Amino acid sequence: MKRNHRSLKAWQKAINLVERIYAETRVFPKEELFGLTSQMRRAAVSVPANIAEGSARQGTKELLQFLSIASASLSELDTHVEIAARLGYVKDDSLAREIDDLAGLLMGLTASIKRRTARIA
Repeated sequence: MKRNHRSLKAWQKAINLVERIYAETRVFPKEELFGLTSQMRRAAVSVPANIAEGSARQGTKELLQFLSIASASLSELDTHVEIAARLGYVKDDSLAREIDDLAGLLMGLTASIKRRTARIA
């Protein structure tokens, strides 16, 4: 089985972001374990998982749908990171910049696929 998603820069950066989120949330207060920590980890894991699932689908329409879901999960994560920063759990803005970079990659990938599909049609 060829795993095409592993060659996508967006997937690679999303996996790195998951590792970073797990590291950052490891030091959150224990009372956040079933709140913000859980929400941030779930949203972060959803991003590369949806990129991978979309890449495994047969049709372009399905791929675009899963990239859209990945982008939505990333937006959710961005909101959680903002809340964590306002509560003083995240000290610098490098995590927000990492999310912005990945959002740009996902938008670029989506636009590229749409352009390629339009040329074929």
